[in-house]
Amino acid sequence: MQIIQKNSIKTFDRKGKLFYNLEKIFKDEMKMEKQQIKKVVLAYSGGLDTSIIIPWLKENYDGCEVIAVAGNVGQADELDGLEEKAIKTGASKIYILDLTDDYVDNYIIPTMKAGAKYEEYYLGTSHARPCIAKALVDIAKKEKADAIVHGCTGKGNDQVRFELTIKRFAPEMKIIAPWREWSIKSREEEIEYAEKHNVPLKINKETNYSKDKNLWHLSHEGLDLEDTGNEPQYEKDGFLEMGVSPIKASDKPTYVELEFDKGVPVAIDGEKTSAKNIILKLNKLGGENGIGIIDIVENRLVGMKCRGVYETPGGAILYKAHSVLESVCLDKYTMHEKEKLAITFGELVYNGQWFTPLREALSAFVDKTQEKVSGKVKLKLYKGNIINAGVWSKYSLYSEEIATFGESDYNQKDAAGFINLFGLPLTVQVKLDAINGENK
Repeated sequence: MQIIQKNSIKTFDRKGKLFYNLEKIFKDEMKMEKQQIKKVVLAYSGGLDTSIIIPWLKENYDGCEVIAVAGNVGQADELDGLEEKAIKTGASKIYILDLTDDYVDNYIIPTMKAGAKYEEYYLGTSHARPCIAKALVDIAKKEKADAIVHGCTGKGNDQVRFELTIKRFAPEMKIIAPWREWSIKSREEEIEYAEKHNVPLKINKETNYSKDKNLWHLSHEGLDLEDTGNEPQYEKDGFLEMGVSPIKASDKPTYVELEFDKGVPVAIDGEKTSAKNIILKLNKLGGENGIGIIDIVENRLVGMKCRGVYETPGGAILYKAHSVLESVCLDKYTMHEKEKLAITFGELVYNGQWFTPLREALSAFVDKTQEKVSGKVKLKLYKGNIINAGVWSKYSLYSEEIATFGESDYNQKDAAGFINLFGLPLTVQVKLDAINGENK
């Protein structure tokens, strides 16, 4: 039995032996640490998590100043009214940063050139996070903030993506993750907290999908999707936002032609424009034709499996076109090695390891492979399908003259000698087995 002196860090056992109440020490240190936080920068989206974090920070960090930072990576109407909402809920100011070009040119395109995916996932949330987190660090340094705050849950991957980037550019910066501190346990409780604190929300308990949207994709998690036996409500109005289901898509196919220069998309249907504009146009075309919808159970970094429905209409088209062009421009061994490394590249992006030596080294390899990946690809879009309709490149390694079933200069007799040499190790092994009596 212990006798604990109230308001003391000292604890005595029955025999009067003194030892320290470590829990009390920890709580006191935490309180002092919180009192030292006077100004924070919050990764702000205006969604459920970050909306309630502002008043929560005010309550739990002695009324600290909260500066909201919204990184515009193409979430469109989700940015509407963000400034008014942030200030109304307690932020002292808000930065709304246009990161769209940076996001496309320095994250999306390098990943696409690598052909990198994570399982079937086109990494839409994964490569947006380091882009946003790097901008957060810039603002935090500018504002001389004491900490950076994010709204990622302790179950998800995004906490890792944000924090590894912060550690890369501001290793001394304190990071506050309310989901790892507060007593709130569910999105339903978050909504109750918001209602109690008069925080305006665009969702309710019935439409409470967890979503992430940017110019590359839209993800859906939660609610009925948590049961893997439930079919997603693709035909229900409002479920899909970037397009329609293949069932509702046009009965007529749509053709689109893309031009690449060194692996980078530079034109669509003959019009030269930026990679960002190409993605936006492909989103429209792909969405109208039910392209890029996937329903997967993925293996999260934190160890659990999670189900999500993803819409990536433009990205799916771009990946397909780039792959078709590579099929004629890359030699066999480069292509096969690149496909192997694409798995590693995808895992690095998914795991938040964008700013690492290995990812940078892989990007250097990819850039080398893309030096002659230039040309045009024509695709046919039809009810969720992306169909190859033609590819042209001055660097094409495909020779119709050699590959033809008709007459050519290819000497078919040469194949016999090739097979003899290629099969020589097998022949030697069979003879050796015969000598040793091991033939079966």
